[in-house]
Amino acid sequence: MMIHDLLIAPFVEYGFMRRALIACICLGLGSGPVGVLLMLRRMSLVGDSLSHAVLPGAAVGFLFAGFSLTAMGIGGLVAGLAVAILSGIVSRTTSLREDASFATFYLTSLAAGVLIVSLRGSSRDLLHVLFGTILAIDPPALYLVAAISSLTLLLLAVVYRPLIAECFDPGFLRAVGGNGPLHHLTFLFLVVVNLVAGFQALGTLMAVGLMMMPAAIARLWAQTLPAMFVVAAGSAALSGFVGLIASFHLGYASGPSIILTASLLYGVSLLVAPSGVLRRLYPRPHLAG
Repeated sequence: MMIHDLLIAPFVEYGFMRRALIACICLGLGSGPVGVLLMLRRMSLVGDSLSHAVLPGAAVGFLFAGFSLTAMGIGGLVAGLAVAILSGIVSRTTSLREDASFATFYLTSLAAGVLIVSLRGSSRDLLHVLFGTILAIDPPALYLVAAISSLTLLLLAVVYRPLIAECFDPGFLRAVGGNGPLHHLTFLFLVVVNLVAGFQALGTLMAVGLMMMPAAIARLWAQTLPAMFVVAAGSAALSGFVGLIASFHLGYASGPSIILTASLLYGVSLLVAPSGVLRRLYPRPHLAG
């Protein structure tokens, strides 16, 4: 009975807790595989840059529609795609690398977004935009998150092979006539839409949290790509569940609780995972197992 009251009752009795948990599961299903591909392509910090790039679009949505997660999500999608496309154009027409152009655009976007929010909103509104309100997700916002996760899984299934080829051997993809730039743009689109979904729950500053933390956990536990996808999605969902329970019973902020739970899972994985520290310090005897 005590376990029921501790782990199950909050989701049975409160609709906002159920919506928040479903949002975390959807985010894990979509953002987990995308985060794994970002990590394999050595673009982890690009994901962080794009999470800040959605802020001015979200701020414009806030300016016109108030604290409407749907309007802010659409604005964030437009802004994030614009930054991704502009960064790609700059990197291909100048001597700047793509990561450098992303850094300059995201700093500009972050400053512009904070300025736009401050024109109309209060410091409390700015905190909501930056850090999210996962417990305030309403049904339309939840439908948007679920639709983005479904679209992500569908597009990944369609472009899975060329994306993997571009990760490990882009020269081979060019040699066989693969359209690398198109697949790269498709991947950046998936990154942006999943960051918009994460923004709905965790704000612009932590939207990348359920994308990259589970990916790092998966890399420590799994060796094959499908297994990494499963571990990343599962660890994101588990982080959401435990984080929501901790925030409910202890009175902590829900978004930071979820990300700190993912950080705790990462710390444990660093020690005990097959690719972790303890396994390297104390390897099994030769031919054991």
